[in-house]
Amino acid sequence: MPSHARPFYLDMKHLLSFLLSLVIISAIPFICVGQSDNFEEDPYVILCGEADSAIKKEDYPTAALRLQEAIRMRPYSPSNVLLMSNLGMIYSMMDSDSLALDILGEAISAYPDMKTARANRAKIFLKNNRDGDAFDEFGEILTLDSLDTEARYYHGLIALYAGKLETAERDFSILEQLEPRTVRTARALSALYSLTERNREAIPHYLALIADDPAAEYYAALAGCYLQLQNLSEASATISEGMQKYPSDPELYYYRAWLNRDRYRLDDAKKDGAKAIKFGANPMRVNALFNKR
Repeated sequence: MPSHARPFYLDMKHLLSFLLSLVIISAIPFICVGQSDNFEEDPYVILCGEADSAIKKEDYPTAALRLQEAIRMRPYSPSNVLLMSNLGMIYSMMDSDSLALDILGEAISAYPDMKTARANRAKIFLKNNRDGDAFDEFGEILTLDSLDTEARYYHGLIALYAGKLETAERDFSILEQLEPRTVRTARALSALYSLTERNREAIPHYLALIADDPAAEYYAALAGCYLQLQNLSEASATISEGMQKYPSDPELYYYRAWLNRDRYRLDDAKKDGAKAIKFGANPMRVNALFNKR
């Protein structure tokens, strides 16, 4: 497995906190509209609004209490399944993931076809490194809606890192058809092509990612592709540009060590390798560079 593909797995994990908060904040205001003729004065709606305000302030305990009160106020309201789904995500933001999974399980038992609750539960599974359970959950969502691009993306990415390449290829092919020019598709395809050593195919997707978000891991991954193809001049330019923005990134030093090794500048390569280790790179991985030649 090419090492330069690994940041995408980590990226999937790091995105979860943002995705969880986005799901919560975007959903609550729409739950309560239409609960009564005077919905602005409806206590149920007021509680939902207070929960939304608390979430925006990152006051998750208060948000949880307000949603619990709303659910108790109208225990048979059809809207409660959405409140339960959001309550589960709030518990997760409070690091009470067992409670989160319990309440999401209740919501899904009551409404098995509710994609939102299933997607929320899948993301909590990912947060807790339960990738197999997340894979199955995203698979259930795709059974309900084969055009769900978020589920297709995560299902394919989990499959890719589990070595289920045929599934990943199929998922990402469908994803590319549904949204050919999105960042999510570029991330998926670049990860796929990197892990399957199709570096030339990965390059345009890394370039698209850098144009959208010039993150250190994208520069490093792109440099890795160029180095695999022995395109040393492009690798050098990519590493240089990345280091201007991220002068302490261990991956960029790792790839510059690789570059200098391939240019037979062994002293410079070893200095870069030492810096890569200093900034957090795996010493065994760095030292392996010098055992290859």
